[in-house]
Amino acid sequence: MSNIPQDSTAPEIIDAGRRRLQGAAGASVATATLAGVFPGSAGTLRAQPSATLRWGVVGTGGIANGMAPRIQEASGAELAAVSSRRMETAREFADRHGVGRAFDSWQDMLDWDGVDAIYIATPTSVREEIAVAAASAGKHVLGEKPFANLPSLQRITAACRTHGVGFMDGTHFVHEPRTAHIKARMQQDVGWPWSVASAFQFRLDDTGNIRLRPDLEPYGAIGDTGWYTMRAAVEYIAPGVGIASCEGFMRRHPETGACVSGSGVIRFDDGSTSTWNCGFESGAGVQDLRISGTEAVIRLDDFLRSRRDDHAGAYEYRTGWRDREEVVVPAPSRGSTLMFEDFAAMVGDPDWQEASIRASERTQEWLDAIWNNALANEAKGQA
Repeated sequence: MSNIPQDSTAPEIIDAGRRRLQGAAGASVATATLAGVFPGSAGTLRAQPSATLRWGVVGTGGIANGMAPRIQEASGAELAAVSSRRMETAREFADRHGVGRAFDSWQDMLDWDGVDAIYIATPTSVREEIAVAAASAGKHVLGEKPFANLPSLQRITAACRTHGVGFMDGTHFVHEPRTAHIKARMQQDVGWPWSVASAFQFRLDDTGNIRLRPDLEPYGAIGDTGWYTMRAAVEYIAPGVGIASCEGFMRRHPETGACVSGSGVIRFDDGSTSTWNCGFESGAGVQDLRISGTEAVIRLDDFLRSRRDDHAGAYEYRTGWRDREEVVVPAPSRGSTLMFEDFAAMVGDPDWQEASIRASERTQEWLDAIWNNALANEAKGQA
């Protein structure tokens, strides 16, 4: 027999009206976003770009082609150049996206004074070399993720600090107004977030895909999809916590040897936990996130991006046994476009630059922890 309370006057039922008002308040968050005054993911005020950044793209693969239109949509951004190992490929990209300059060497593009910032859309294995060289050339750096490991990322961020340029990783969802809205209201609406549970899974059968090449993407699915589960924990677990212990497991592709799925749990030193699942073996695309707090629970079924045509982000707010409300947070554009807008604003804000570096380094630190533990557990199983 169910023990769900049946009293229609229970607090969770009365609370529904309050949530509807907070859902409507989401519009004010978006309005503030458009006005350039809402707290961004780094915890600083989002300012309007002081100048337009001219972007050079390194790489012409699927992710670079996907981001080129987002650079063109963003305020404070101009797509100025592209580089590839082959001039033919670079020119094809340039023609497709209306880019003014094409290079067959990223070093040559860095030497050109027509770019201010570099977007690195290359395999993980070569990202550090390009990022450090870009920073040394005085170019701001936005690098796709993950990175080879935390020491590699720290060499990149050290170069950016030394040469006074901005750094950001290419995670989109942290730039959406929905993320800032949830974080700003966490203590009030959720209480202490004692659990963050996340899953990012889809199906990948093409053994020629770069994700299934350990020489180019050594962490496989844990690096590719697990990065997002770690970033969700970084964003939503209480600030300042450290890992007390973690447990991770993985499976490998029978032909390529690449990691194709992973699962595990992290316990933090404040007693909270993050459970995670990621991989390329799922029969359906999954982007689930659940934040369980002492006062309420928030659930997102698309935490990586909004599925709405208007780019608004929605989440479900739950209290008690039955009270569930959808909260919609409007957005001026998609998160990937806002990422380039935030980058342009960030380079004029030293505090935001430091917060961006800390978020990236913490995400990579936690990713390394689950990867190394999964490797250790794999070795135990093979012994």
